[in-house]
Amino acid sequence: MPKIDHPASLPLTAPAPLLPDILALHGRWRAASPALVFEGETVLWSALIQAVNRVANGLIALGLGRGDVVVVAMENERETVEVLLGIACSGCISAPLNLTISDDAMAAMIQDAGARAVIATPAQAERIDRMDLPAGLHCVRVGDEGEIDGWLDYGNWLAIQAALTPAVAIAPDDGFNIIYSSGTTGRPKGILHTHATRLAWARDLALALRYHSGARTLCTLGLYSNIACVMLLCTFLVGGTLHLTRRFDTGPALALIARQGITHTAMVPVQYQRLLDHPAIARTDTGSMQAMMSCGSSLPERLKAGLFEQFACGVIELYGLTEGVITTLDPEDAPGRLASVGKPLPGTDLKIIDEDGVECPAGTAGEIVSRGAIVMPGYWRNPDATGEASWTDPSGRTWLRTGDIGKLDAERFLYIVDRKKDMIVSGGQNIFPADIEQVLIAHEGVSAAAVIGLPDAVWGETPVGVVEARPGGALVTDELLDWVNQRVGKRQRLSALHIVAELPRNPNGKVLKRELRAKFGPPG
Repeated sequence: MPKIDHPASLPLTAPAPLLPDILALHGRWRAASPALVFEGETVLWSALIQAVNRVANGLIALGLGRGDVVVVAMENERETVEVLLGIACSGCISAPLNLTISDDAMAAMIQDAGARAVIATPAQAERIDRMDLPAGLHCVRVGDEGEIDGWLDYGNWLAIQAALTPAVAIAPDDGFNIIYSSGTTGRPKGILHTHATRLAWARDLALALRYHSGARTLCTLGLYSNIACVMLLCTFLVGGTLHLTRRFDTGPALALIARQGITHTAMVPVQYQRLLDHPAIARTDTGSMQAMMSCGSSLPERLKAGLFEQFACGVIELYGLTEGVITTLDPEDAPGRLASVGKPLPGTDLKIIDEDGVECPAGTAGEIVSRGAIVMPGYWRNPDATGEASWTDPSGRTWLRTGDIGKLDAERFLYIVDRKKDMIVSGGQNIFPADIEQVLIAHEGVSAAAVIGLPDAVWGETPVGVVEARPGGALVTDELLDWVNQRVGKRQRLSALHIVAELPRNPNGKVLKRELRAKFGPPG
């Protein structure tokens, strides 16, 4: 057999495409296919990419470039998609902000990001305009409702920009976006992802969540959410169609699934519960659904079983952190292990370690650590936090510390035990709230539950329950307290229980336990 030479550089080689390159190719080869449907308007790939290019060229015309941060404070609109993608294609870094936070928190995030520009919808622009912001910040306002001095009008700004692909070289290690943490466990931190990590993240998730070019994805979450980012990037990576809504509304969401033949979606557990509780679910044709992902918080077994009963495709539960660990439980693996969150994405590894950094055997709980191509390079401008989130194994490899407690079964399926910071230490014993929450949620009258630790003069901490009643249900506090305490261990018994109309949640559906501690705990 003749010897084949492999020179170091072949004339036909080219840099591996990043997400901006893939989007540009969709604009060429899928020009007449639908990319986005919003408020009854269909945007073709050709039109979307032209708008994306105009945003990118507009930022470059303002003097912005690689590594500059552009804050995005926008409700779900057609323009929000253009802006997020345009920032990526300009070489800048997007920082989409949670719109439910306070003005002080938003101002602090803009300052922390070192933003060079901000793009906002009218209501958010009014908020931001009242803030004490850095001099020289470029401000662009999207919408037709009035004007604000010093702000560029998005439509006018976009109209004078070229629709051609911007002439900018983007490297894999360049920043793609900064997602600020929800702040459920303390001060929010900016989680930086590069073009390389976001491409790997979208590629691996698209495989695990079964996206394809015919995907019609329903996105009802704010595009500042990392869960919405899953739907946006996975759908656009494969050239599918994103069906975007301004907000989640149960009845219209069910109608849209049937009318548009929705194939994919991602929701948080409270949304899925509301779908199943809606009277229209029984007469809604959901046969088009091919893959539904649940994440943001734990999916109760009863709800997971209900989704398998209602939807032929079942549900894929995802456990993950924006920082870069993801596992999924495939529907085929769910029977007999509904409480599991599955196994890591291809290319991702994880371990369970004890307090001394020793790997735990199967069945033993410990902290989850992870490594792989989807892990963030670090927290934005926060090396101390990055160091705290890192663990180095005996061979010198760096892993991401999740702060979550989990365990693996004999077949290496992962089970989440609880958040390390939510663990209650009562009388010297560790109590995991999730264990008690699973018992509470099993009660037929309970829709959602949270267990918090509050100070106790005798035990140090004591577990206290807070629950939402199911629609139309009537719960009696003392009866429910007796019911749950008969079903948990002696040290797990609740000292008190509260019934509330609605648990406080962040936009991803995660219960804000700090607010419950503030409400039901001692003053100060």
